[in-house]
Amino acid sequence: MRKTATAALAVMAAGALALTGCSPAQTESEGPTTVTFWHGYTEADGDVLEQIVDDFNASQDEVVVETEVKTWDVIDDTLLPALSAEEGPEIVAMPAERMPVYADKGAFVDLSEFYADDENAAAVLPAAADMVTADGAQFGVPTGFVPLSVFYNRALFEAAGITTFPTTWDEWVDVATKLTVDENGDGTPEQYGLALPDHATVANGLWPSLFYGGGGDIVADGEAVIDSPENVDTLEYWSNAVATNKISPTGLDGIGADELFSSGKAAMHVGGPWMASISDANDIDYGIAAIPAGPEEQAASAIGVGMGVTAQADDAQIDGAEAFFSYFLSQDVATEWSLGSGWPPLRGDIPASAVESNPVVASLTEIAGTARPLLPGVTGSVDVLSAVDTATQKALAGGDPAALLSDAQAEIEAALAD
Repeated sequence: MRKTATAALAVMAAGALALTGCSPAQTESEGPTTVTFWHGYTEADGDVLEQIVDDFNASQDEVVVETEVKTWDVIDDTLLPALSAEEGPEIVAMPAERMPVYADKGAFVDLSEFYADDENAAAVLPAAADMVTADGAQFGVPTGFVPLSVFYNRALFEAAGITTFPTTWDEWVDVATKLTVDENGDGTPEQYGLALPDHATVANGLWPSLFYGGGGDIVADGEAVIDSPENVDTLEYWSNAVATNKISPTGLDGIGADELFSSGKAAMHVGGPWMASISDANDIDYGIAAIPAGPEEQAASAIGVGMGVTAQADDAQIDGAEAFFSYFLSQDVATEWSLGSGWPPLRGDIPASAVESNPVVASLTEIAGTARPLLPGVTGSVDVLSAVDTATQKALAGGDPAALLSDAQAEIEAALAD
């Protein structure tokens, strides 16, 4: 079945994409089809991905995947100009919430037929597939899908006499207060109970997680819904907890929160699988737990990464990319990727027993049922999340949550209308 890109690329003065409605011309060549793959995996996950690529290349003689490792920021900054100049990759990995933005610009091939025809793609968890979907079409395959979770310092818990992890917000704040230590009484704790960033949070998913737990949302059915009584209550709750109990510093971003936890100056931190290696590198004896339940539900925004086929690819390269995706999502390889990368399995038919040898994966798999994709299919996700950042940062600095969420509602409505 012939596949075509949803839009071809043209050079424009601003380096953007022009929609022309046709795919790049296919060229005849001898030997295997070469497919270039940009990704930003640089830790243990990068090593296992490179091995999977090598194994795929060795498994057949029709396609050669060649990887180029770049930082995620570089990929985001250079992908559109590179594609416009026909110097980009045929496969690219990026944070999943960015994929609808690029799909809207015509950068990706529609993979809906691949999902319909390939048994390995069909086995992907529905929520993971949702995060690489825009306007009812699937523009990528997931490489990672995991709920944000709480990493906690076992030694600090033990020193404070805390033996069980909290399961509700009230318990969470109570434990965080007990773990906050201001030895000299100057109002600035030497140890915080919780590293709670108020902006630029990990994968932008912390505050959506808290809004979900309080019964709210940000965008629902394509409409802005951040200005709700439930979200006002949530923002007031956490602003008061920080202001009154000093459980976390204000003005903290995601990187600062990572550093606070890894230095032993915060007892708890909401993060993803990479926090395991960061903790190990800093000799933090850590545990992993689900984000405690809010007054309405227990939920967590999921961190996701996806791979897409760019509109630069010709038909042979699209076929080659899909062959690699099918290989990557096959049961044995998906298990290998999960164990080596620290991400829970992407398939629903991989049993917990298959990944129990990696305690991080086992813990994250256990709480995977709380996961919700962040802004699936929202092409204006960057502007939406910027509006959320502004509201949460100003609220924790003492601003009025109701007024700030009203402002965020207007900003998000404008972003969705563009």
